[in-house]
Amino acid sequence: MPKKLSTTIDWPTLVQERLVMWGKCIHTQRLRQRITGADLCARLGISRATLRRLEQGSPDASTGAYLTALLALGVADQATPALPPVLWQADHGQRVKLSRQEQGNDDADYF
Repeated sequence: MPKKLSTTIDWPTLVQERLVMWGKCIHTQRLRQRITGADLCARLGISRATLRRLEQGSPDASTGAYLTALLALGVADQATPALPPVLWQADHGQRVKLSRQEQGNDDADYF
């Protein structure tokens, strides 16, 4: 088993809260739609243990598993709205230019 790189405590609070909300959403929608855990696991190709982690909002489950579960339950658009294009479409030709002060080697005095 690979070594874990971080613990749940290391994750930002906003991330933990969002995962818990997604987990509650998956659990609630599964019950509302009267889908058994075994059936959802078969649809998603995951184990019961992974579904349990998803429904608990565990950061140990992959993001792909969360998004696939939300999509299979028909709530992906509400739970994870699309990002505005301005956030992922950019003119990559522009680079940040550092000011003269930032270009100087101010770290030399540090040591």
